[in-house]
Amino acid sequence: MSLLTKPARLPLIAPSILAADFARMGEECRHILDAGADLLHLDVMDGHFVPNLTMGPDLCRSLRKALPGAYLDVHLMVTDPEMYVEPFAKAGANLLSFHVEAVAPERIGPLVERVRRLGMDAGLVINPPTPVERILPHVRLPDLILVMSVNPGFAGQAFIPDMLHKARTIRPLLRPEQRLQIDGGVNLGNASEVRAAGCDVLVAASALFGVPAGERARVVAALRG
Repeated sequence: MSLLTKPARLPLIAPSILAADFARMGEECRHILDAGADLLHLDVMDGHFVPNLTMGPDLCRSLRKALPGAYLDVHLMVTDPEMYVEPFAKAGANLLSFHVEAVAPERIGPLVERVRRLGMDAGLVINPPTPVERILPHVRLPDLILVMSVNPGFAGQAFIPDMLHKARTIRPLLRPEQRLQIDGGVNLGNASEVRAAGCDVLVAASALFGVPAGERARVVAALRG
């Protein structure tokens, strides 16, 4: 059974490793999972779709080897997500999410099915400037919808409160087993609003990796509510 559809519907906490110490990545990821986090969020950026370059399949493969039981949530912020599906499947990703802005509407369904055929859950993402109407025809296709609450590219940005309207619009349209994820600026100050808007997978970066290691279990529990 996928982590996303396990019977207990408590919110899931997904630390974004973009904010972790890259020189101590394995240790950081193991520690945050031991602190109670449910999955690891990997932000993949190609320098074209967003103005930054980050991690690729090799890091995913290394984490899979170091943490064989971890659920690896790969968020593709790339111009051509189709070319990365097989490499990340082979690298051990559990969830592969791609942007509605990067794929022609008629390709979204087939790409979701391709991701699933390769053994992964599929996610569909929407950016802050994109009208929510762009994603609505497709929201029931994947296993997860991700609402970006910052403009993607860099960790540490401020949460955009207006994005909760998108979450509230999408949530009633989802199948019971689907998850609604939010990513960007999520912290202890807004987590309760995020959960109230229907989001049940919370990606947090600086809020988790920016505090001393001894405080992270407390923050994970508080984000979960």
